[in-house]
Amino acid sequence: MKIHHFFIAFLLFSMTITAQESPLVNIETYGGTYAYDVKYATDDNFLKTTVYDCVQCLLLPEVAEAIAAANHDFCELGYKIQFFDCYRPLSVQKKMWAIYPNPSYVGNPYKSGSIHNRGAAIDMTIVKLDGTPLDMGSDYDHFGKEAHIDHPNHTDTVKANRKILWEVMKKNGFSVIRTEWWHFNYDAKNYGLKVLDIDFDCSE
Repeated sequence: MKIHHFFIAFLLFSMTITAQESPLVNIETYGGTYAYDVKYATDDNFLKTTVYDCVQCLLLPEVAEAIAAANHDFCELGYKIQFFDCYRPLSVQKKMWAIYPNPSYVGNPYKSGSIHNRGAAIDMTIVKLDGTPLDMGSDYDHFGKEAHIDHPNHTDTVKANRKILWEVMKKNGFSVIRTEWWHFNYDAKNYGLKVLDIDFDCSE
């Protein structure tokens, strides 16, 4: 009887550990050179508060592989990816919704949430290999028409920079959304994914 109880306890413990394991990987494990400007790890964002404990880009493995491939393509053109945001815990999504409940810009965490909450979306731009930024026509998280991908009144330079960004990302399986030039969903992972609320492991 004691052995039976021990086995049940061990089984429940194992199930708990398995349930807590994260399906996400750090993009750094795939190699490559990246730049980071993760605003949510600072108070320089539209929330006006720090909501990330550290700077990391976590993604589902298939998505991370596609990002690494895209970055390789950008590097061959003289650029590299700069991350604004990758995986976003659902708890952070709720904070964003409380401050800015506009589904055109913030996924409703009480409905479908965001692809960010599933580890299959990325907010990014590209910079030159020496870190020099490119003009994309608006700042990150600019909630206005200048950030829309169909905004017609940008300069030729902005249009050319955005074209490079979008063409390489599309080649590697990503699509942009209308209101945010910086946001990309990995098309193969848009459906059937669970919303995650896993904290960052800042010990890594």
